[in-house]
Amino acid sequence: MSPLTPEDAATRASVAQRIGWLGGSFDPVHTGHLHIARLAADAFALQSVLFVPASRPPHKQELRLAPAADRLALLAIACRVDSRFRPLDLELRRDGLSYSYDTARELLGLLPPGSRLYAIIGADTLADLASWHRIRELAALVQFCPVTRAGQSLQQPALAQVLGPDAAADVARHALPAPPHPASSTTIREALARGEHPAWLPPGVEEEIRRRGLYGAGGASSSDSSGALRSRP
Repeated sequence: MSPLTPEDAATRASVAQRIGWLGGSFDPVHTGHLHIARLAADAFALQSVLFVPASRPPHKQELRLAPAADRLALLAIACRVDSRFRPLDLELRRDGLSYSYDTARELLGLLPPGSRLYAIIGADTLADLASWHRIRELAALVQFCPVTRAGQSLQQPALAQVLGPDAAADVARHALPAPPHPASSTTIREALARGEHPAWLPPGVEEEIRRRGLYGAGGASSSDSSGALRSRP
């Protein structure tokens, strides 16, 4: 499935839609990302889930990510597993830091009037949500859907203080319980550099990683661990 461009999105159906938005570095994309997207799509009756890879995440400026074109190509392959999934290169086209507020405004501008945007965020992100750039305005634009683990508290005093108790409670009501997934981009990169075959890559993604020589992986042989990591944990 080819990446969705803003021009493509602008020409899609004119009726209001329920759209999921899953952002991240996707360095590389793994089955855990797809699992979360599928859970959200089913739970909130989403017509589609947009995977939006970040160019320069403001909270990960120290990271050296794999090239944007490579991460996007891997996402395009991974999204073939579900017709509701589409990669979108919106943030990769943007210069400078990628702020979620700016992305939300652009996404809503591409969608039909009346569409709802469901921002799927990780369990660890919930505790930091209150400190996000222009969080009040962002919360008014999107519906946050935190993926939570068993036993994790949804009480976030800092978020309630910033957004108000009603808005914070609405975030909690849209929590998406999910068991921990064993996939980790860091672990996958390390395994590839050792010449191993990670278990958590979507169909076709490992082959493309090796074809492109990413993350220290070269060729199809499991014994080939030549090359240096292009990204770091």
